[in-house]
Amino acid sequence: MSETKSTPSLESTLKSLDTEEFIDIHFYRPIGYQWALFFNKLGVSPNSITIASIFIGITAGICFYFQSLAINVIGMLLLIWANSYDSADGQLARMTGQKSALGRILDGAAGDFWFIAIYAAICLRLTPEWGIWIWLLAATTGFFHSKQAAMADYYRNIHLLFLKGKSGSELSHSPQLKENYKKMSWKHDFIYKLFETFYINYTVGQEAWTPKFQHMMNIIREKYNGQAPEWFRKAFRTQSLPLMKYTNMLSFNTRVIALFVSLFIDMPWLYFVFELTVLNSMLLYMIKKHEHICEDFSKQL
Repeated sequence: MSETKSTPSLESTLKSLDTEEFIDIHFYRPIGYQWALFFNKLGVSPNSITIASIFIGITAGICFYFQSLAINVIGMLLLIWANSYDSADGQLARMTGQKSALGRILDGAAGDFWFIAIYAAICLRLTPEWGIWIWLLAATTGFFHSKQAAMADYYRNIHLLFLKGKSGSELSHSPQLKENYKKMSWKHDFIYKLFETFYINYTVGQEAWTPKFQHMMNIIREKYNGQAPEWFRKAFRTQSLPLMKYTNMLSFNTRVIALFVSLFIDMPWLYFVFELTVLNSMLLYMIKKHEHICEDFSKQL
C-alpha cells in the first residue's frame, strides 16, 4: 500500500494537458512513464536517458539510407523508441525533481542529432539520382526545421509560464543566460559553458522572431516586477491555447508521420517538401497570430 501511494501518477509527470497532443497523451507519455519508473528504480539519471535516445535516434536515421523497406521499418521502430526515451527523460526529471539547465539543453539537442542523421541518410540515399540538389534541398529544409522546432518550443513554454508560473516553464531570457555564462569558467565548467554558448544563441534566435512578445514581457517586468497579474494570465491562456495544436504539429509526431509515409512510398524527398510547405505555413501563421495576441495585450497592460 505504501509503495503504491509513493509512486507518482502519470498525470504528475506531464507538463500540462494544455500542451500535450493526442498521440503523446495516449501513446508516448504512458510508455515514457513506464520507462521513467523503471529507470528510477535503477537510479538512472534523466540525462543518461537523453544520451541513450541520441544514439538510438541516430541509428534509426542510418536505417533510412537503405532502399529496403524492412530496414526502413526497423528505423521507424527505433525512432519511436528514441522518442519514448525523449518522453521518459522529462517525465523522470519531473518525477524526481532532477531538473537542470544541462538537461534542458541535452533534451533539445537530442532531436537535432536524430534529424541530422535522418537528413544525411536520405541525402546519401538519393544522391545517385539527385546529385547535389538533394543536399541543397535538405540544407534549406533543415534551416526551417530548426526554426519550426525552436518556435514551437518557445511558444509552448510561454504558454506554460502564464499557466503554471516560472516553476512550470522552461522559458529562458537571454540577458539572464548571458549573466550566468559570464560566471562560468572555461577551466572548471567547460562542458556546461560550451552547451550554454549554443543555448544562448538558440534563445536569442527565438527572441528575434518575437519582437511583440518581448515588448509585452518588458512591460510585465517593469510594471509588475515580472509577475503577470491573474486576469492577464487567464486571458492570455485563453488566447494562446488554440495555438498549442500548431506547436505540437511542428514538434515531432506530424513530421514523423510524413517521414514514414514518404519512406513507405519510396519517395523520401517528399518529406523535405512537406516540411518546406505545410510546416512552414503553420510556422508563419503561428508567429503572426501569437505576435498579434501579444500586441493586443501590450495595450491592455
